[in-house]
Amino acid sequence: MYKKSPQGWLKHWDFILLDIFCLQLAFVVAYLVRQGLENPYSDQIYRTVAFVFMLCQIVVMFLGQSYQDILKRGYYIEFTKTAKHVLMVMLLSVLYLFATQQAVSYSRLTLFYTAFLYLCFDYVGRVWHKENVLKKNATKKKEKSMVVVVSLAEAKETIEKILSGPIQNFSINGLALIDDNPGVKEIAGIPVVGNMDTISEYLCHEWVDEVFVKISETEPYPQKLIDEIITMGLTVHLSLGEMEKSLSGKNFIEKIGGYSVITSSINTASPKQLLYKRLMDIAGGIVGCLLTVILIVVIGPMIYIKSPGPIFFSQVRIGKNGKKFKIYKFRSMYMDAEERKAELMSQNKMEGLMFKMDYDPRIIGSEKKDKNGNPKGIGNFIRKTSLDEFPQFWNVLKGDMSLVGTRPPTVDEWEQYELHHRSRMSIKPGITGMWQVSGRSDITDFEEVVRLDTEYIENWTIGLDIKILWQTVWSVFKSDGAM
Repeated sequence: MYKKSPQGWLKHWDFILLDIFCLQLAFVVAYLVRQGLENPYSDQIYRTVAFVFMLCQIVVMFLGQSYQDILKRGYYIEFTKTAKHVLMVMLLSVLYLFATQQAVSYSRLTLFYTAFLYLCFDYVGRVWHKENVLKKNATKKKEKSMVVVVSLAEAKETIEKILSGPIQNFSINGLALIDDNPGVKEIAGIPVVGNMDTISEYLCHEWVDEVFVKISETEPYPQKLIDEIITMGLTVHLSLGEMEKSLSGKNFIEKIGGYSVITSSINTASPKQLLYKRLMDIAGGIVGCLLTVILIVVIGPMIYIKSPGPIFFSQVRIGKNGKKFKIYKFRSMYMDAEERKAELMSQNKMEGLMFKMDYDPRIIGSEKKDKNGNPKGIGNFIRKTSLDEFPQFWNVLKGDMSLVGTRPPTVDEWEQYELHHRSRMSIKPGITGMWQVSGRSDITDFEEVVRLDTEYIENWTIGLDIKILWQTVWSVFKSDGAM
C-alpha cells in the first residue's frame, strides 16, 4: 500500500495557517498602534475586514503561486514572493472596501500598518518555519526504506538526483546493479545488495518499502525484475520512458528528487484516508489497552498459577514490508511451547507457511477435558475467546500494527516466503483481517490466506475496515474462532 504525497495547496497547509496567523497578528497590532488598547474585533467594520483578509488570502492562494517550491527558495526569492503575496492580499482588501463603500470608515493608516507588519511577520515566519522543517527532515529517522536499481555508470548521479529534493521520507538502504559488477561493494556510502540474479531474494526477505528503477539505455529492460517486484506487493518507481505500458496495478506520475517517475503499487491511499485509519487505530488502541489492564488483574493470576512464568508472551514478528517488531500476547502456552513445535509439525492442519493444530498439547491446561473430551484449560479459554490477543492493542497504539490488516508471520515463516506471498505484507499487520472473518477455523490452505489478504489490500477502504471489525466482534461473540 503506497501513501500518495499531498498535491497542490494541501501539501502546504502549514504555511497557509502561518500566513493566516501572521495577517491576523499584523491586523491586531496595527489596530492597537493606531486606535489604542481596544479589542479590534469588537468593532463591526474592523471585524468584517479581518474576515475579508482571510477570504482574500484564500483567493490569492488559489490564483497565485505563493507556495510553489517554497522549501527550495532562498532568502531574496522568498522576500519577493512574500511581498507579492502581501501586495495581492491587500489590493483585494482595498478593492472590497471601495466596492462596499466602507473605505471612509476604515483607517488608512491602520491598513498601511497592517500591510507593513504583515510583510515583516510573514517573511520572518516563513524563513523560520522553513529552516525548522528542513532541519527536522534532515535529522529525523526516515519512515521508508528504498532500494535503487541502476547501472554502475549512472549510480552516483542517480543517488544525488533522488536525494536532491528538500524533503525525503525515505532512506536509500541498498543498490542493485543492472550490469553485474561483483567487485563493487559500495557506492556513495550505500551498500550494493544484489544484482539482477540476486536482488529478488533480498527484496523478498528484507525491510524494503519502495524500489526505484533507473532504466539504462545500454542494458536490457529488466521486465522480469519489475514483474517480481509488483508480485511481491512492493511499490516501484520507474523512470519515465516507453516502458510505462509494462506496468500493472495502480500507476501515477510523481517526482522523486529530480526525476519524473511512473509509480506503480498494489493500491494507493491518500493522506486523509491514512489519517482516518490511524485515528481509528489510536481510539481502538486506547480502549483495548484499558481493557487489557483489567484482564491482567483477572486472568493474569490464573495463567501464573497454572504455568509459573511471565503472563505475557512476546515474539519477533514481521511487519509491513519486512520491518521487524515485537508482538505481545497473554501467554496461553507452556513455557517450552516453541521447543515442542518441531515435534508436532506432522499434525499441522495448515497447508503452507502457518502452524495450527487441533487439541494442541502445548496450551496451558489442555490436559483438562470436558465431558466431550475437548480441552478446557485456561489457555484454551483465552484463545477461544480471543482474550490472548488483547495485549496487541499496545502494538496498535505504538503503530507497529493496525486494528485491521494481515496477520504478521514469524521470522521462520517469513524466510520461507515465495515472491507472491510477500504481497500480503505490503500493508501494516492487524489484529484481525479479511481471512479471519472469512472463517479462519475452516481455512487450512495458506495460498487461500494469501489470496484473501491480497484481495483486502487491493480493495481497501475505511468502510471495509469497519465492516471487518464488526464481523470480528460478531464472530467472537458467536465463538466462531479467534481473531
